[in-house]
Amino acid sequence: MRVPVAEFIKSAAAPSDWPPDELPELAFAGRSNVGKSSLINVLVERKGLVKTSSTPGRTRLINFFHADVIVSPGNSGERAALSVVDLPGFGYAKVSKTERSTWRPTIEAYLSQRKSLVAVALLVDARRGAELDERELAPWIASQGVTVVPVMTKADKLAKHERRPAADKVLAALQQRPVIFSAQTGEGREELWKRLLDAVKKGRG
Repeated sequence: MRVPVAEFIKSAAAPSDWPPDELPELAFAGRSNVGKSSLINVLVERKGLVKTSSTPGRTRLINFFHADVIVSPGNSGERAALSVVDLPGFGYAKVSKTERSTWRPTIEAYLSQRKSLVAVALLVDARRGAELDERELAPWIASQGVTVVPVMTKADKLAKHERRPAADKVLAALQQRPVIFSAQTGEGREELWKRLLDAVKKGRG
């Protein structure tokens, strides 16, 4: 999977700031410091497109990007034009309750109202597994007619013999087998793209 075009569109704090929903949209959600920014950069083959930070909770706006994906390199050259959305991380204790209370309605409004949204990659740290927030969020997103693709990030932090049991626990919690992903090695990139593009073909339920 190649991504010849990937560019930042805008940041938005409210629905009135969202760009037009003209393209199929893929959103990325997860806890603060789960590796969302790094994952998106690997996915679109750009090192610095999504700004990463060592300070959890730094992403406080909904960030919109555009990506053109070559689905079948070397064969038909089929392309897909997509919107990619980086959602604010949740569950970070050092962010004030007031700030969290302003983010949640915005994120829920986006997930429920954005008509072009077809899939959400729900990221789970391989070392922590799916916690209460993820277990509640996954079925709620699915109830909106949006495909949920669980992703187990930071797989390189686990020994190889630990990965499958960790994935089995995520499967049990979220009722779907996660993509095992590492931003360090690129493991899982092709599988994740395949599952996201399958959701694009399926459309919103």
